[in-house]
Amino acid sequence: MSETTEMQHALLGAPHEYLTPLEQPTLAEAQAWCTNLATSHDENFLLARFFLPGKVRPHFESIYAYCRVANDLGDEVEDREVAARLLHTWGAMLEECYDAPERTMHPVFVALHETIRECDPPRELFLDLLHGFRMNQYKTEYASWEELVEYSHYSANPVGRLVLWVCGYTDEARGLMSDKVCTGLHLANFWQDVVVDAERGRRYIPAESMLRFGVDEGQIVGRVFTPEFRAMMEDLVERTRAMLVEGGEISRHVDKDLKVVLDLFRKGGEAILNGIAKDDYDVLRGRPVGSKLGKIGLLIEAAADKLRAGISA
Repeated sequence: MSETTEMQHALLGAPHEYLTPLEQPTLAEAQAWCTNLATSHDENFLLARFFLPGKVRPHFESIYAYCRVANDLGDEVEDREVAARLLHTWGAMLEECYDAPERTMHPVFVALHETIRECDPPRELFLDLLHGFRMNQYKTEYASWEELVEYSHYSANPVGRLVLWVCGYTDEARGLMSDKVCTGLHLANFWQDVVVDAERGRRYIPAESMLRFGVDEGQIVGRVFTPEFRAMMEDLVERTRAMLVEGGEISRHVDKDLKVVLDLFRKGGEAILNGIAKDDYDVLRGRPVGSKLGKIGLLIEAAADKLRAGISA
């Protein structure tokens, strides 16, 4: 193994659980690693996984693992120079996974290569995600709605397109509908995390919206809720809701199993928006938390949809 490749595999400075093993794992070991990561880190993914057909589940999990590790390399490493280096290394390992898979050592890429071999997803989608994570290292505020949509083009939309791809849908029409759902989910998470992001020195509320409604930066930092702030958040929530509804049309153009999963995620985004509205748009008091009963309701509804799909198949 060359010195360059050894450096690529080092991931020095990464969270300990993401370090590359000294020996290449088997495909079964790598897929088990990805399954464990997916099911132990993300409750929503765990719910969605329950409804996935068994044949595509490993592909979903390898894609999730790639995204999760990349996200944590960018967000969980405090030194931005180190984070930037780690993201560069992760990108080099992705290129190796495509071009020289026999040298791949990290379990994510051992598993992901099987997804690449079977489904042939475009490399650009994985690279776009990395570009989005890099953007988050240096861009901490946004001037306009359009800038946020552009950011989501890199940091969120490739995930939806990869999911479609491994399920056999590669056309642009479905891709564009998926983009709206993914961007809508991204924005919904921003609106509920206004306080958390402010504490991290980030602001995703567009400056143009703040100017339009007469809201200043100090209100966010000081958690000063006003009628003007409420009106701004209501506008952002309703624009996001419309995006989710438009993108939700994709459920009419995919198979029944995938429809259940896509509906579950979309309705999860709508539940976030409903929670914000229920709190009278006061996201400054803290993150609106969806109730356990609400999540159980979504799960029961998804299970009923799955049952109906099986009966009508």
